[in-house]
Amino acid sequence: MTNKSDIGLIGLAVMGENLALNIESKEWRVSVYNRTVAGVEEGVVEGFVSGRAHGKKIMGFNNIEDFVNSISQPRKIMLMVRAGNPVDELMEQLYPFLSPGDILIDGGNSNFEDTARRVRESEAKDIYFIGAGVSGGEEGALHGASIMPGGSAGAWFEVRPILQSIAAKAEDGSPCCEWIGPGGSGHFVKMIHNGIEYGDMQLISEAYFIMKHLLEASNEEMAAYFETWNEGKLKSFLIEITSKILKYKDAGGDYLIDKILDTAGQKGTGKWSVINAMELEMPLNLIATAVFERNLSARKELRMEASSIYHREASQKTYLAEELIKEIYSSLYASKLVSYAQGFNVLKYASDKYGWRLNLASIARLWRGGCIIRSAFLNEIAKAFEEDRHLSNLLLAPYFKDEIVSALPFWKRLVAVAAKEELPVPAFSSALNYFYSLTTNNLPANLVQAQRDYFGAHTFERIDLPRGVFMHENWIGKANSTKSGNYII
Repeated sequence: MTNKSDIGLIGLAVMGENLALNIESKEWRVSVYNRTVAGVEEGVVEGFVSGRAHGKKIMGFNNIEDFVNSISQPRKIMLMVRAGNPVDELMEQLYPFLSPGDILIDGGNSNFEDTARRVRESEAKDIYFIGAGVSGGEEGALHGASIMPGGSAGAWFEVRPILQSIAAKAEDGSPCCEWIGPGGSGHFVKMIHNGIEYGDMQLISEAYFIMKHLLEASNEEMAAYFETWNEGKLKSFLIEITSKILKYKDAGGDYLIDKILDTAGQKGTGKWSVINAMELEMPLNLIATAVFERNLSARKELRMEASSIYHREASQKTYLAEELIKEIYSSLYASKLVSYAQGFNVLKYASDKYGWRLNLASIARLWRGGCIIRSAFLNEIAKAFEEDRHLSNLLLAPYFKDEIVSALPFWKRLVAVAAKEELPVPAFSSALNYFYSLTTNNLPANLVQAQRDYFGAHTFERIDLPRGVFMHENWIGKANSTKSGNYII
Protein backbone atom coordinates (compact mmCIF):
# COMPACT_ATOMS: atom_id res chain seq x y z
CA MET A 1 0.00 0.00 0.00
CA THR A 2 1.41 3.41 -0.97
CA ASN A 3 1.13 6.59 1.04
CA LYS A 4 0.95 4.76 4.34
CA SER A 5 0.04 6.57 7.54
CA ASP A 6 2.48 7.63 10.27
CA ILE A 7 0.40 6.32 13.17
CA GLY A 8 -2.74 4.30 13.82
CA LEU A 9 -5.37 5.01 16.46
CA ILE A 10 -8.00 2.59 17.77
CA GLY A 11 -11.05 3.86 19.66
CA LEU A 12 -13.22 6.66 18.32
CA ALA A 13 -14.95 7.94 21.42
CA VAL A 14 -14.49 11.64 22.21
CA MET A 15 -10.85 11.34 23.34
CA GLY A 16 -9.88 9.13 20.41
CA GLU A 17 -11.51 11.35 17.80
CA ASN A 18 -9.94 14.48 19.22
CA LEU A 19 -6.49 12.92 19.45
CA ALA A 20 -6.73 11.76 15.83
CA LEU A 21 -7.63 15.29 14.74
CA ASN A 22 -4.82 16.74 16.87
CA ILE A 23 -2.26 14.36 15.36
CA GLU A 24 -3.42 15.12 11.81
CA SER A 25 -3.26 18.86 12.45
CA LYS A 26 0.47 18.48 13.15
CA GLU A 27 0.99 17.13 9.60
CA TRP A 28 0.98 13.43 10.47
CA ARG A 29 -1.07 10.92 8.46
CA VAL A 30 -3.44 8.87 10.63
CA SER A 31 -5.22 5.52 10.25
CA VAL A 32 -8.24 4.95 12.50
CA TYR A 33 -10.14 1.83 13.52
CA ASN A 34 -12.93 1.23 16.01
CA ARG A 35 -13.57 -1.99 17.89
CA THR A 36 -16.80 -3.84 17.22
CA VAL A 37 -18.36 -4.49 20.61
CA ALA A 38 -21.86 -4.87 21.96
CA GLY A 39 -23.57 -1.53 22.42
CA VAL A 40 -21.39 0.30 19.87
CA GLU A 41 -23.33 1.47 16.85
CA GLU A 42 -22.30 0.56 13.31
CA GLY A 43 -20.64 3.11 11.06
CA VAL A 44 -18.55 4.87 13.72
CA VAL A 45 -15.49 4.96 11.47
CA GLU A 46 -17.45 6.05 8.41
CA GLY A 47 -19.23 8.75 10.40
CA PHE A 48 -15.97 10.17 11.69
CA VAL A 49 -14.11 10.05 8.37
CA SER A 50 -16.98 11.64 6.46
CA GLY A 51 -17.74 14.09 9.28
CA ARG A 52 -15.15 15.75 11.52
CA ALA A 53 -12.25 14.19 9.59
CA HIS A 54 -13.59 15.02 6.13
CA GLY A 55 -10.85 16.29 3.80
CA LYS A 56 -8.09 15.50 6.31
CA LYS A 57 -5.22 13.02 6.12
CA ILE A 58 -7.18 10.44 8.11
CA MET A 59 -7.97 6.98 6.69
CA GLY A 60 -10.70 4.83 8.23
CA PHE A 61 -10.79 1.01 8.40
CA ASN A 62 -13.31 -1.59 9.56
CA ASN A 63 -10.90 -4.52 9.17
CA ILE A 64 -8.10 -4.77 11.71
CA GLU A 65 -5.62 -6.43 9.33
CA ASP A 66 -6.15 -3.74 6.69
CA PHE A 67 -5.79 -1.12 9.42
CA VAL A 68 -2.43 -2.51 10.60
CA ASN A 69 -1.12 -2.88 7.04
CA SER A 70 -1.95 0.77 6.31
CA ILE A 71 0.64 2.02 8.82
CA SER A 72 4.30 2.53 7.95
CA GLN A 73 6.86 0.44 9.84
CA PRO A 74 7.79 0.42 12.60
CA ARG A 75 4.07 0.70 13.21
CA LYS A 76 2.90 2.99 15.96
CA ILE A 77 -0.63 2.20 17.18
CA MET A 78 -2.35 4.15 19.94
CA LEU A 79 -5.12 2.41 21.88
CA MET A 80 -7.83 4.71 23.21
CA VAL A 81 -10.17 2.12 24.70
CA ARG A 82 -11.57 1.40 28.14
CA ALA A 83 -8.98 0.20 30.67
CA GLY A 84 -8.90 -3.43 31.72
CA ASN A 85 -9.81 -6.47 29.62
CA PRO A 86 -10.58 -4.46 26.44
CA VAL A 87 -6.90 -3.49 26.19
CA ASP A 88 -5.74 -7.12 26.52
CA GLU A 89 -8.37 -8.35 24.05
CA LEU A 90 -7.33 -5.73 21.52
CA MET A 91 -3.64 -6.56 21.90
CA GLU A 92 -4.38 -10.23 21.20
CA GLN A 93 -6.25 -9.22 18.05
CA LEU A 94 -3.32 -7.05 16.92
CA TYR A 95 -0.38 -9.37 17.62
CA PRO A 96 -0.87 -11.69 14.57
CA PHE A 97 -0.52 -8.71 12.20
CA LEU A 98 2.38 -6.91 13.88
CA SER A 99 6.09 -7.15 13.08
CA PRO A 100 9.13 -7.03 15.38
CA GLY A 101 9.81 -3.46 16.44
CA ASP A 102 6.20 -2.29 16.15
CA ILE A 103 4.91 -0.13 18.99
CA LEU A 104 1.62 -0.23 20.93
CA ILE A 105 0.68 2.84 23.00
CA ASP A 106 -2.05 2.59 25.64
CA GLY A 107 -3.43 6.10 26.14
CA GLY A 108 -6.18 5.11 28.59
CA ASN A 109 -6.24 5.20 32.39
CA SER A 110 -4.86 1.68 32.85
CA ASN A 111 -3.66 0.29 36.15
CA PHE A 112 0.13 0.59 36.26
CA GLU A 113 0.55 -3.08 37.20
CA ASP A 114 -1.41 -4.10 34.09
CA THR A 115 0.86 -1.85 32.05
CA ALA A 116 4.02 -3.41 33.53
CA ARG A 117 2.68 -6.87 32.63
CA ARG A 118 1.83 -5.76 29.08
CA VAL A 119 5.32 -4.36 28.62
CA ARG A 120 6.79 -7.75 29.53
CA GLU A 121 4.34 -9.71 27.38
CA SER A 122 4.82 -7.49 24.35
CA GLU A 123 8.60 -7.38 24.59
CA ALA A 124 8.61 -11.20 24.72
CA LYS A 125 7.08 -11.00 21.23
CA ASP A 126 9.62 -8.34 20.10
CA ILE A 127 6.87 -5.69 20.25
CA TYR A 128 7.35 -2.44 22.18
CA PHE A 129 4.65 -1.31 24.60
CA ILE A 130 4.13 2.16 26.06
CA GLY A 131 1.68 3.10 28.79
CA ALA A 132 1.02 6.79 28.25
CA GLY A 133 -1.11 8.72 30.70
CA VAL A 134 -3.00 11.48 28.87
CA SER A 135 -4.48 14.39 30.82
CA GLY A 136 -6.49 17.35 29.61
CA GLY A 137 -9.91 15.96 28.77
CA GLU A 138 -11.42 16.35 25.33
CA GLU A 139 -10.08 19.90 24.91
CA GLY A 140 -6.56 18.77 25.75
CA ALA A 141 -6.84 15.82 23.38
CA LEU A 142 -7.79 18.19 20.57
CA HIS A 143 -5.52 21.15 21.26
CA GLY A 144 -2.68 19.78 23.41
CA ALA A 145 -2.59 17.48 26.42
CA SER A 146 -0.07 16.56 29.08
CA ILE A 147 1.29 13.15 28.09
CA MET A 148 3.18 10.82 30.46
CA PRO A 149 4.75 7.91 28.49
CA GLY A 150 6.57 5.02 30.13
CA GLY A 151 7.38 1.40 29.34
CA SER A 152 9.64 0.11 26.55
CA ALA A 153 12.41 2.71 26.45
CA GLY A 154 13.54 1.56 23.02
CA ALA A 155 10.33 2.94 21.52
CA TRP A 156 10.74 6.50 22.80
CA PHE A 157 12.94 7.63 19.91
CA GLU A 158 10.26 6.51 17.43
CA VAL A 159 7.18 7.98 19.15
CA ARG A 160 8.74 11.12 20.61
CA PRO A 161 8.25 13.38 17.54
CA ILE A 162 4.54 12.57 17.31
CA LEU A 163 3.73 12.65 21.02
CA GLN A 164 5.63 15.87 21.71
CA SER A 165 4.06 17.55 18.67
CA ILE A 166 0.52 16.94 20.00
CA ALA A 167 1.32 17.80 23.62
CA ALA A 168 0.46 21.11 25.23
CA LYS A 169 3.25 23.67 25.39
CA ALA A 170 4.27 25.34 28.64
CA GLU A 171 4.79 29.10 28.79
CA ASP A 172 8.48 28.62 27.94
CA GLY A 173 7.51 26.65 24.82
CA SER A 174 8.62 23.22 26.04
CA PRO A 175 6.26 20.30 25.31
CA CYS A 176 4.32 18.83 28.23
CA CYS A 177 5.46 15.35 27.29
CA GLU A 178 8.66 13.65 28.40
CA TRP A 179 9.77 10.08 28.97
CA ILE A 180 8.82 8.96 32.48
CA GLY A 181 10.56 5.61 32.95
CA PRO A 182 10.26 1.82 32.59
CA GLY A 183 7.41 -0.59 33.27
CA GLY A 184 4.16 0.96 34.41
CA SER A 185 5.73 4.24 35.57
CA GLY A 186 3.85 6.41 33.03
CA HIS A 187 0.46 5.20 34.18
CA PHE A 188 1.52 5.40 37.84
CA VAL A 189 2.41 9.08 37.40
CA LYS A 190 -0.94 9.68 35.66
CA MET A 191 -2.69 7.91 38.55
CA ILE A 192 -1.09 10.22 41.12
CA HIS A 193 -1.90 13.18 38.87
CA ASN A 194 -5.55 12.12 39.03
CA GLY A 195 -5.37 11.71 42.79
CA ILE A 196 -4.08 15.28 43.15
CA GLU A 197 -6.92 16.31 40.85
CA TYR A 198 -9.41 14.73 43.29
CA GLY A 199 -7.84 16.70 46.15
CA ASP A 200 -7.85 19.99 44.24
CA MET A 201 -11.51 19.63 43.30
CA GLN A 202 -12.54 18.84 46.87
CA LEU A 203 -10.59 21.81 48.24
CA ILE A 204 -12.14 24.20 45.73
CA SER A 205 -15.62 22.88 46.51
CA GLU A 206 -15.03 23.53 50.22
CA ALA A 207 -13.93 27.10 49.47
CA TYR A 208 -17.14 27.56 47.47
CA PHE A 209 -19.18 26.02 50.31
CA ILE A 210 -17.83 28.44 52.93
CA MET A 211 -18.40 31.50 50.71
CA LYS A 212 -21.93 30.37 49.99
CA HIS A 213 -22.94 29.64 53.58
CA LEU A 214 -20.96 32.04 55.76
CA LEU A 215 -20.83 35.05 53.43
CA GLU A 216 -24.08 34.29 51.61
CA ALA A 217 -22.16 35.32 48.49
CA SER A 218 -23.97 35.22 45.16
CA ASN A 219 -22.74 33.06 42.30
CA GLU A 220 -21.48 36.18 40.52
CA GLU A 221 -19.59 37.34 43.62
CA MET A 222 -18.01 33.92 44.10
CA ALA A 223 -17.09 33.76 40.41
CA ALA A 224 -15.35 37.13 40.78
CA TYR A 225 -13.27 35.86 43.72
CA PHE A 226 -12.14 32.80 41.78
CA GLU A 227 -11.41 34.94 38.73
CA THR A 228 -9.19 37.22 40.82
CA TRP A 229 -7.42 34.25 42.41
CA ASN A 230 -6.68 32.89 38.95
CA GLU A 231 -4.42 35.87 38.35
CA GLY A 232 -2.02 35.05 41.20
CA LYS A 233 -0.50 32.11 43.07
CA LEU A 234 -3.67 30.04 42.72
CA LYS A 235 -3.72 30.37 38.94
CA SER A 236 -4.80 27.00 37.60
CA PHE A 237 -7.17 25.31 35.20
CA LEU A 238 -9.57 24.20 37.94
CA ILE A 239 -9.77 27.68 39.49
CA GLU A 240 -10.39 29.14 36.02
CA ILE A 241 -13.24 26.77 35.15
CA THR A 242 -14.80 27.16 38.61
CA SER A 243 -15.27 30.88 37.91
CA LYS A 244 -16.89 30.04 34.57
CA ILE A 245 -19.12 27.33 36.06
CA LEU A 246 -20.46 29.67 38.76
CA LYS A 247 -21.51 32.25 36.14
CA TYR A 248 -23.01 29.77 33.68
CA LYS A 249 -26.78 29.90 33.10
CA ASP A 250 -28.95 27.21 31.53
CA ALA A 251 -31.43 27.67 28.70
CA GLY A 252 -34.01 28.93 31.19
CA GLY A 253 -31.74 31.71 32.42
CA ASP A 254 -31.03 30.11 35.81
CA TYR A 255 -27.61 29.37 37.28
CA LEU A 256 -26.95 25.76 36.38
CA ILE A 257 -24.73 25.11 39.42
CA ASP A 258 -27.77 25.59 41.68
CA LYS A 259 -29.65 22.83 39.86
CA ILE A 260 -26.95 20.15 39.95
CA LEU A 261 -27.50 17.37 42.50
CA ASP A 262 -24.77 17.20 45.16
CA THR A 263 -23.61 13.67 44.32
CA ALA A 264 -20.15 13.27 42.76
CA GLY A 265 -19.04 10.31 40.68
CA GLN A 266 -15.60 8.81 40.12
CA LYS A 267 -13.89 6.40 37.73
CA GLY A 268 -11.40 4.83 40.12
CA THR A 269 -7.99 6.46 39.64
CA GLY A 270 -8.33 8.45 42.86
CA LYS A 271 -9.08 5.23 44.73
CA TRP A 272 -6.09 3.54 43.06
CA SER A 273 -3.87 6.41 44.24
CA VAL A 274 -4.93 5.83 47.85
CA ILE A 275 -4.59 2.04 47.64
CA ASN A 276 -1.10 2.24 46.19
CA ALA A 277 -0.03 4.89 48.70
CA MET A 278 -1.11 2.51 51.45
CA GLU A 279 0.88 -0.31 49.82
CA LEU A 280 3.91 1.98 49.88
CA GLU A 281 3.14 2.96 53.51
CA MET A 282 2.99 6.61 52.47
CA PRO A 283 0.39 9.08 53.81
CA LEU A 284 -1.97 10.43 51.18
CA ASN A 285 -4.49 11.82 53.68
CA LEU A 286 -5.96 14.67 51.68
CA ILE A 287 -6.57 12.64 48.52
CA ALA A 288 -8.04 9.79 50.57
CA THR A 289 -10.40 12.32 52.17
CA ALA A 290 -11.44 13.58 48.74
CA VAL A 291 -12.20 10.03 47.58
CA PHE A 292 -14.23 9.26 50.70
CA GLU A 293 -16.14 12.53 50.39
CA ARG A 294 -17.24 11.52 46.90
CA ASN A 295 -18.37 8.19 48.34
CA LEU A 296 -20.35 9.96 51.05
CA SER A 297 -21.83 12.46 48.60
CA ALA A 298 -23.27 9.55 46.61
CA ARG A 299 -25.25 8.45 49.69
CA LYS A 300 -27.73 11.28 49.22
CA GLU A 301 -30.69 9.52 50.86
CA LEU A 302 -28.64 8.63 53.93
CA ARG A 303 -27.45 12.23 54.29
CA MET A 304 -30.99 13.53 53.97
CA GLU A 305 -32.14 11.17 56.70
CA ALA A 306 -29.24 12.13 58.98
CA SER A 307 -29.80 15.86 58.44
CA SER A 308 -33.43 15.45 59.50
CA ILE A 309 -32.30 13.92 62.80
CA TYR A 310 -29.41 16.21 63.68
CA HIS A 311 -30.31 19.90 63.58
CA ARG A 312 -27.58 22.50 63.34
CA GLU A 313 -27.55 25.85 65.07
CA ALA A 314 -28.11 28.78 62.75
CA SER A 315 -24.99 30.84 62.03
CA GLN A 316 -24.88 34.46 63.19
CA LYS A 317 -23.13 35.32 59.90
CA THR A 318 -21.17 38.20 61.35
CA TYR A 319 -18.08 37.62 59.25
CA LEU A 320 -16.34 40.36 57.34
CA ALA A 321 -16.03 39.35 53.71
CA GLU A 322 -12.52 40.76 53.28
CA GLU A 323 -11.14 38.84 56.26
CA LEU A 324 -12.89 35.56 55.51
CA ILE A 325 -11.94 35.62 51.83
CA LYS A 326 -8.29 36.03 52.80
CA GLU A 327 -8.60 33.04 55.12
CA ILE A 328 -10.24 30.93 52.41
CA TYR A 329 -7.57 31.95 49.89
CA SER A 330 -4.71 31.12 52.25
CA SER A 331 -6.28 27.82 53.32
CA LEU A 332 -6.88 26.79 49.72
CA TYR A 333 -3.32 27.64 48.72
CA ALA A 334 -1.66 25.94 51.70
CA SER A 335 -3.85 22.84 51.41
CA LYS A 336 -3.04 22.53 47.69
CA LEU A 337 0.66 22.61 48.58
CA VAL A 338 0.08 19.78 51.06
CA SER A 339 -1.76 17.78 48.40
CA TYR A 340 1.11 18.14 45.91
CA ALA A 341 3.67 17.38 48.63
CA GLN A 342 1.88 14.14 49.48
CA GLY A 343 1.52 13.18 45.81
CA PHE A 344 5.18 13.78 44.99
CA ASN A 345 6.20 11.85 48.09
CA VAL A 346 4.30 8.83 46.81
CA LEU A 347 6.01 9.21 43.42
CA LYS A 348 9.42 9.37 45.14
CA TYR A 349 8.86 6.21 47.17
CA ALA A 350 7.33 4.34 44.23
CA SER A 351 10.37 5.28 42.15
CA ASP A 352 12.69 3.86 44.82
CA LYS A 353 10.65 0.67 45.26
CA TYR A 354 10.23 -0.13 41.58
CA GLY A 355 13.59 1.20 40.38
CA TRP A 356 12.04 3.74 38.01
CA ARG A 357 14.46 6.63 38.76
CA LEU A 358 11.70 9.19 38.25
CA ASN A 359 12.73 12.77 37.56
CA LEU A 360 10.34 14.65 39.85
CA ALA A 361 11.33 18.06 38.48
CA SER A 362 10.57 16.88 34.94
CA ILE A 363 7.19 15.51 36.04
CA ALA A 364 6.29 18.85 37.63
CA ARG A 365 7.16 20.61 34.38
CA LEU A 366 5.12 18.36 32.13
CA TRP A 367 2.06 19.12 34.30
CA ARG A 368 2.40 22.87 33.59
CA GLY A 369 0.20 22.80 30.48
CA GLY A 370 -2.66 20.82 29.03
CA CYS A 371 -3.48 18.76 32.12
CA ILE A 372 -6.30 19.22 34.62
CA ILE A 373 -4.00 20.09 37.55
CA ARG A 374 -1.84 22.64 35.75
CA SER A 375 -0.98 25.30 38.31
CA ALA A 376 1.22 28.37 38.58
CA PHE A 377 3.40 26.94 41.35
CA LEU A 378 4.54 23.85 39.38
CA ASN A 379 7.62 25.81 38.29
CA GLU A 380 8.50 26.29 41.95
CA ILE A 381 7.99 22.57 42.59
CA ALA A 382 10.35 21.73 39.72
CA LYS A 383 12.88 24.23 41.04
CA ALA A 384 12.73 22.73 44.54
CA PHE A 385 13.52 19.22 43.28
CA GLU A 386 16.29 20.56 41.04
CA GLU A 387 17.95 22.42 43.89
CA ASP A 388 17.76 19.37 46.17
CA ARG A 389 17.28 16.06 44.35
CA HIS A 390 17.24 14.29 47.74
CA LEU A 391 14.41 16.49 49.06
CA SER A 392 12.37 14.22 51.33
CA ASN A 393 9.24 16.35 51.39
CA LEU A 394 8.23 19.37 49.32
CA LEU A 395 7.17 21.27 52.46
CA LEU A 396 10.78 21.23 53.67
CA ALA A 397 11.98 23.28 50.68
CA PRO A 398 12.76 26.90 51.69
CA TYR A 399 10.25 28.46 49.26
CA PHE A 400 7.33 26.31 50.39
CA LYS A 401 8.30 26.60 54.04
CA ASP A 402 7.92 30.38 53.76
CA GLU A 403 4.61 30.01 51.92
CA ILE A 404 3.16 27.70 54.57
CA VAL A 405 4.33 29.89 57.46
CA SER A 406 2.68 32.91 55.82
CA ALA A 407 -0.63 31.09 55.25
CA LEU A 408 -0.80 29.20 58.55
CA PRO A 409 -2.55 31.82 60.77
CA PHE A 410 -5.39 32.23 58.24
CA TRP A 411 -5.57 28.47 57.62
CA LYS A 412 -5.98 27.73 61.35
CA ARG A 413 -8.68 30.36 61.77
CA LEU A 414 -10.70 29.12 58.81
CA VAL A 415 -10.76 25.50 60.00
CA ALA A 416 -11.76 26.71 63.47
CA VAL A 417 -14.53 28.92 62.07
CA ALA A 418 -15.88 26.05 59.95
CA ALA A 419 -15.96 23.76 63.00
CA LYS A 420 -17.72 26.45 65.06
CA GLU A 421 -20.33 26.95 62.33
CA GLU A 422 -20.73 23.18 61.81
CA LEU A 423 -19.68 23.32 58.16
CA PRO A 424 -17.80 20.28 56.75
CA VAL A 425 -14.34 21.13 55.41
CA PRO A 426 -12.71 17.69 55.59
CA ALA A 427 -9.99 18.37 53.03
CA PHE A 428 -8.90 21.67 54.62
CA SER A 429 -8.85 19.92 58.01
CA SER A 430 -6.99 16.87 56.69
CA ALA A 431 -4.30 19.04 55.11
CA LEU A 432 -3.84 21.09 58.29
CA ASN A 433 -3.62 18.01 60.51
CA TYR A 434 -1.11 16.39 58.16
CA PHE A 435 1.00 19.53 58.48
CA TYR A 436 0.74 19.42 62.29
CA SER A 437 1.64 15.71 62.39
CA LEU A 438 4.54 16.22 60.00
CA THR A 439 5.95 19.02 62.14
CA THR A 440 5.42 17.33 65.53
CA ASN A 441 8.61 15.84 66.94
CA ASN A 442 6.86 13.45 69.34
CA LEU A 443 3.52 11.97 68.23
CA PRO A 444 1.25 9.82 70.46
CA ALA A 445 2.23 6.75 68.41
CA ASN A 446 4.23 5.56 71.43
CA LEU A 447 0.93 4.75 73.14
CA VAL A 448 -0.37 3.00 70.00
CA GLN A 449 2.73 0.82 69.91
CA ALA A 450 2.47 0.08 73.63
CA GLN A 451 -1.12 -1.06 73.12
CA ARG A 452 -0.06 -3.28 70.21
CA ASP A 453 2.64 -4.88 72.34
CA TYR A 454 0.28 -5.30 75.30
CA PHE A 455 -2.39 -7.24 73.41
CA GLY A 456 -0.37 -8.77 70.58
CA ALA A 457 3.30 -8.86 71.61
CA HIS A 458 4.14 -6.78 68.54
CA THR A 459 7.25 -5.26 70.18
CA PHE A 460 8.41 -1.64 70.35
CA GLU A 461 11.56 0.48 70.14
CA ARG A 462 12.86 2.53 73.08
CA ILE A 463 14.11 6.11 73.00
CA ASP A 464 17.16 5.08 75.10
CA LEU A 465 18.27 2.39 72.62
CA PRO A 466 19.41 2.59 68.96
CA ARG A 467 16.79 2.47 66.22
CA GLY A 468 16.09 -1.04 65.01
CA VAL A 469 16.35 -2.68 68.44
CA PHE A 470 12.90 -4.12 69.21
CA MET A 471 11.72 -5.03 72.70
CA HIS A 472 8.73 -6.83 74.19
CA GLU A 473 7.42 -6.17 77.69
CA ASN A 474 5.66 -8.72 79.91
CA TRP A 475 2.96 -6.16 80.77
CA ILE A 476 0.84 -8.27 83.16
CA GLY A 477 3.54 -10.53 84.60
CA LYS A 478 1.83 -13.73 83.44
CA ALA A 479 2.79 -14.14 79.79
CA ASN A 480 6.07 -15.64 78.59
CA SER A 481 8.69 -13.89 76.49
CA THR A 482 7.32 -15.07 73.15
CA LYS A 483 6.79 -12.16 70.80
CA SER A 484 4.93 -11.74 67.52
CA GLY A 485 7.80 -10.25 65.57
CA ASN A 486 8.94 -6.82 64.50
CA TYR A 487 6.11 -4.79 63.05
CA ILE A 488 7.11 -1.33 62.02
CA ILE A 489 3.86 -0.31 60.34
